[in-house]
Amino acid sequence: MLRALSSAVRPWRPFWARGCASDGEARGPEILVRALAGPDQGITEILMNRPQARNSLGNILVKELLETLARLREDRQVRVLLFRSSVKGVFCAGADLKEREQMSEMEVRAFVQRLRGLMNDIASFPTPTIAAMDGFALGGGLELALACDLRVAASSAVMGLIETTRGLLPGAGGTQRLPRCLGAALAKELIFTGRRLSGTQAQVLGLVNHAVAQNEEGDAAYHRARALAQEILPQAPIAVRLGKVAIDRGMEVDIASGMAIEDMCYAQNIPTRDRLEGMAAFREKRIPRFVGE
Repeated sequence: MLRALSSAVRPWRPFWARGCASDGEARGPEILVRALAGPDQGITEILMNRPQARNSLGNILVKELLETLARLREDRQVRVLLFRSSVKGVFCAGADLKEREQMSEMEVRAFVQRLRGLMNDIASFPTPTIAAMDGFALGGGLELALACDLRVAASSAVMGLIETTRGLLPGAGGTQRLPRCLGAALAKELIFTGRRLSGTQAQVLGLVNHAVAQNEEGDAAYHRARALAQEILPQAPIAVRLGKVAIDRGMEVDIASGMAIEDMCYAQNIPTRDRLEGMAAFREKRIPRFVGE
């Protein structure tokens, strides 16, 4: 049963003293971070905070996200990483095309490579990642969600890889991650047509794990994503991390090689204190106390 959501949280904090908005105006940090406390300790939230541009992926937002992920990657207190938005009705509207229009061809290529690196950093983050989509997740915004392990959407959310409607194609991993999620034929249909899906339609297709009715506050997906994170928290941290490695790396190779990867991950877990604690708790008929060692 899902535990009740805790209201105990630490304040939002940026990783930098001053923010610089992508449009050149000083508007504060575009990425905020908070670590939840109390029974939710271990859940860390990344909040996209660029309301004037609907959280579009501009230079500064991407820079701050990269720096944030680099710092959190070294934080062993992070057990689940949750991506959400501070902008009501929007998760991430995709690439900042106004900013992109001012770039040279060489600059565009360099920025897209940087954006692809960001998505790879999200995908390879050592702990489970969850995207809470309470509004529009288009183009690069959906690619960001696809880079996460799990996705939760409001039923009224709108998502799609719409790049072909702008004379573009997905360039931040969407052409690779969407087929792995939905299969090649369906992924091609969605990319070729630039079709937009509701959260409910996305769940039917298997694009999101859960779709929930939106509430008056506009954060229903966030609450469901946080509840999902709460289900992960009690599990053995090392086993969860290694399970993620086994799945992600195993999907890239044939099944025999995937089984070998699983075996290596399992071997790494055998000497952990958490495995011994799990066995002892089972024998003693009590809840295990995992410490991540």
